[in-house]
Order: sequence, then structure tokens, then C-alpha cells
Amino acid sequence: MTLRLFRNFAAFVFGTMLLASYPLAQTHPAASESPYGGTTVEGIVARVNDQIITRSDYDRALKDLDQEAKQHGATMQETSEAHKDLLRGLIDQQLWLSKGKELDINGETEMIKKLDEFRKQYNLETLEDLEKAAKEQGVSWEDFKANIRNGIITQEVMRQEVGQKIQITQGEVERYFEQHKEEYAQPESVHLSEILISSGVPAAPAGIPQPDDPAKLAAAQAKADDIEAKLHAGGDFSQLAKTFSDGTTAAEGGDLGVFQRGKLNKVFEDQTFALKSGQFTDPIRTKQGYVILKVVQHVPGGVPAFKDVQQDVEQNYYMSRMEPAMRAYLTQMREEAYIDIAPGYVDTGASPKQIKPSYSAYTPPSVKKKKKVERTRFRETTRTFRQKSAQAPTPADTTAPAKKNASAKAQKPGKKEKIRYGKAPTKTLPSATATTTEDAGAVQPAANAAPEPANPLEASNKPTQKTRYSARAKEVKLAKTKGAKTDGSAPPAPDAAEVADRQAQSAPLGLSGDTASKKKKKQTTTGEKTRLTDKNKKPEAPAPASSAPPAAPAPQTPPPAPAAQQ
Repeated sequence: MTLRLFRNFAAFVFGTMLLASYPLAQTHPAASESPYGGTTVEGIVARVNDQIITRSDYDRALKDLDQEAKQHGATMQETSEAHKDLLRGLIDQQLWLSKGKELDINGETEMIKKLDEFRKQYNLETLEDLEKAAKEQGVSWEDFKANIRNGIITQEVMRQEVGQKIQITQGEVERYFEQHKEEYAQPESVHLSEILISSGVPAAPAGIPQPDDPAKLAAAQAKADDIEAKLHAGGDFSQLAKTFSDGTTAAEGGDLGVFQRGKLNKVFEDQTFALKSGQFTDPIRTKQGYVILKVVQHVPGGVPAFKDVQQDVEQNYYMSRMEPAMRAYLTQMREEAYIDIAPGYVDTGASPKQIKPSYSAYTPPSVKKKKKVERTRFRETTRTFRQKSAQAPTPADTTAPAKKNASAKAQKPGKKEKIRYGKAPTKTLPSATATTTEDAGAVQPAANAAPEPANPLEASNKPTQKTRYSARAKEVKLAKTKGAKTDGSAPPAPDAAEVADRQAQSAPLGLSGDTASKKKKKQTTTGEKTRLTDKNKKPEAPAPASSAPPAAPAPQTPPPAPAAQQ
């Protein structure tokens, strides 16, 4: 059976934060003087991620903890043990807040609800009245809200990251109770309420006997007996106390609190500890008059039953599991966070695996120059391709023996060129220069020898001029008209037979023989033709009637006989 995991969780969280803030501060180290002179306005005690803990924050926490320690009566040993943990508590709080920022928890809505609870508690009308009351007591309103918001964020992060992962069962709680029974053992006690009927006699000083007034005592006794009768009749004790009691506890229904055995007067103890819960005593004679005591609850001494303290056992067992889990989670956050502590301060919750920041002189990286890469269409790799071709020998050098071109230099790569589609490169490819070849066995011609005839197969170095195709036809036609001779490469003029063939081929093809003569269209109408406009004109007047008898009407053709039914 899974129990409620977060019973009174808010009380546990705020109690944990309070315990973390109880320890007194360690002795501050002497402030180091600046080499540049002057006084440090604000010192930094620790850096936690993107937040800092200043010397003012440290001193303010120290002042608050001193007051809390005095109120709780902390011993010197407790103060000495808690002396080291103040910085740890401040760093823990910053880690919780950093995790809350990471989880997108701001706590604004819960903070408004908490402020409204404070307003109702102090019977104030608006939050502005609560702010005025805080300022009148010397409390900063912004700091007051920040403390509430930080507590809410811490509580929510604890619940999500640690509390939800802790599951406890009924069996674990019972075993925990069996192991810690002595912690739940308690002395016998009673919870009492009173109805005091005063006799009206003023109290005498200590050591002087109280004077008795029989008439007043009799009236007080009669009133006490009347109240006792009402109680036996089923009257409400607290309501009767508010109505008839003369004691200071009348407004609270006569509540006196809890008293252990040995803490009460012998007369009262003997009569109240003998009663059970819900019972009341007879009127008891006192110095003030008569008093009726009711036992609201009677707790017997010794170890109570499990069912009587089950809620407390569950809470204690849950806290025993929660505290180490929370400490382990804080250690993990320390290992993942950036924490830098000033010299002279110690974080008692530091982890050995925690990364310590190191500082060194910052040297900006040098800028690397990019190598200039020259892109070309191709790059020659061999020396023979890089060498320039030898120049053609002049006639004056024909008698000299052929020499190698020793001064030939490697051709440099071409410049970067943008080559268009379908166009040849003009800069990156080597130019086609004329080269000369030598025949090792050839005989040198004589000086007065006739020149060799030109080879018709070798292409002439003279560039040819390009012409359009349409212009060539015009030139040929113009040459024929002038009687000029055409080029030998032009085709001969066609003869008569070729002209006849061309005409036959260009004639249209027919499907039924003769296609040269055009066929006449057949005339579809046989009657007299009239225009459509003439048809719409009015008819001419009829001719005068003659003496001739009218012509007999044409015989009508009889309709066809209906077909016989089959």
C-alpha cells in the first residue's frame, strides 16, 4: 500500500531551509587591499552558475541566524557544529533556484496566494496594507516577496526532482516504528479545560491566610453546582465556560493546555489523572473560588499503539529517506554547476568530483591566412609540356647546326577564365604556335639552289574569311550574269534531263491519275435560284379573275394502309 508521499511537505521544506540558515557564519578573512588603492565597495563570496553571493548577503544571513539561534536556545556545541554550514546553505539555495529556472518554475501564482494568506492572518484589507505593515516594521517589501518566492521555487524543485522518486509502503513504516519505539514513548499526560467561579474575595499576599466570606462562598458554590448540573444534563463545556467562567481562559472555552504527571498540584492531579477523556470533576475549592476541570484527552504513559501515532511515524520515516536523497541530489548539482568560492571560505557540501575553475592569461588565437588557390582549366605536370616551342630558324641561321632551345622556359599556368557553354577557352589553353622539325639525315640545300615547290596539302597560314551561306549564292549568281568564270569547286549547271526530272518530282501526286486539270463541282440545286432577301418581300397583287372555270384540285394520294398484324 503506497502512502501519501508529501504529507506536510511544505513544512518539511521550509524547516530544511531554516535549518540550513541556522548555522552561524565562519570568521571572515581579512579583506585584501587593492594594489590600486581605494576601498572595496562590495565583495563576492561565491559564484554559482550565473548568480553571485555577496558579502552583504552573507552578513545579512549571519544576522538573521544569530537571532534565530538565541530564540531557540542553541548551545555552544550546536553553534560550533553549525558554524561551518552557512555558506553551504546559501550555495544550496542558489542551486535550487538555478534548477527552478531550468525547469521554468517562477512561483509567481503561489507567491500571491501566500501573501493573501498573510493578509487574512493579520486581518488586513488589501495587499497594499500588508506592504505598509511590513515597511513600518522595517522589512523590505521586495526582500519579503523574494524570500517567499525563493521558498516556493525550492519546494517545487524538491518535490519534482527528489520527492516524487521516493516511494514508501505500509510495511516499511511499521518496521520503522518497531525499530524506533523508544522515540515515541511518552509520559502520562492530560489535556484540561476549566470553568472558574470566583468567590469575589481578593487574593491575599503570600504567607497570609485567605479570609473567608461565607455568603460569597455559598453563592459561588451554588453557581458551580448549577453549572455541574447543566454539564450532567449534556451541556457543552466550552460554551458554558465562555458564558459563566471568571477565568482568563474563558474566551478560549477554558482551555488550559497539556500537563504531564508531576506538573500539577497534588489535589488537581489526583482528581484529573483518574478520569478518562471527556469526563469532568466536581467543583473543587480553590483560593479564587470553585473550579470544574474537564479532561479533554488522557494520554497514558509508555509506548503508544501504532495506530495512535501512525501519521507521525509516516512523516518521520519519509523525512529519514528524503534528507539523504536531497543531499545526494545537491552533490550531483554541484558536480554539474560552475562554483567559484573566494579564498578563506569553505563549502562543507563540496564534492570531490566537482570541477574547480582555473584562470590563465587570455591570448587571442592568431588568424590563419588562407592559401590563395588559383583555378585553371588544366595544369601541365611535365617539363616537356611546360617548355615553349623553339622559334623557327631564320635564313641567316640555316648554315649553323641545329641547337636545342636551352633558354626555353616552362609555360606558366593560365589565368582564371570563365568559359561559356559551347565556347572554347582562349586564355587557359596553350596557343598553337608553329614548330619546326629537323631531319637528322637530310642534306642541307645549296645557297643558289631553286626553292622547293609548295606542298598543296599543307594548310596555308593565311586566315580564311568566313562568309554567310546566303551570300555565297548571290556571288555565284552575280558571276553568271557578268559572264565571269566560277570556281572550279562549284557544281556544274544541270542539263535538260535533270531539269525534267526535277519538274516531275516537284509535281503533286494524285490518287486517280490526272491531277493537273481541276474538277468542276456538281450543281446541287436545279430550280430557280432566289435570294433570301427577296423571299421576305410582300407578294405582288393577284391578277383579275377570268371567266374560265377554276382548275380541279390535284388528286391526293391516299395514305398507306396500316400493316397487318402478324
